Amino acid sequence: MNVLAAAYIFNHMIEQNPAQMNAVFHALGDQTRRQMLRSLAAGERTVSELAAPFTISLAAASKHIRALESAGLIQREIRGRTHICRIDPGPLASAHAWLEFYERFWTNRLDALERLLRQEDAATTTKPKPGDDR
Repeated sequence: MNVLAAAYIFNHMIEQNPAQMNAVFHALGDQTRRQMLRSLAAGERTVSELAAPFTISLAAASKHIRALESAGLIQREIRGRTHICRIDPGPLASAHAWLEFYERFWTNRLDALERLLRQEDAATTTKPKPGDDR
């Protein structure tokens, strides 16, 4: 299978819902949201608990939480007057798979470069220098 065919199949499998993938990367593009998501990796948090480490209003924290929620990265449950958030790993797995494709691409490229440099280095060290009587 050539690279273009593999890329097409990969894109079709991973990006079946491009709008959600865009929302995931948009949500992950903000440091506050990434920190909130990291906090949720340790367990459920209330909106107030998610907002506490930041010097932002509860309304601003709620906007960040809505962005994470609309990307499908978290789920929110209402218990009485308390909003409980938990992480949803599914969209992160899709984003990871998307990034992993390019990680393999660059790893292969860098491995090829390393092989070329080693070959060049080996060729340079085995050639006799002018005036060298070996």
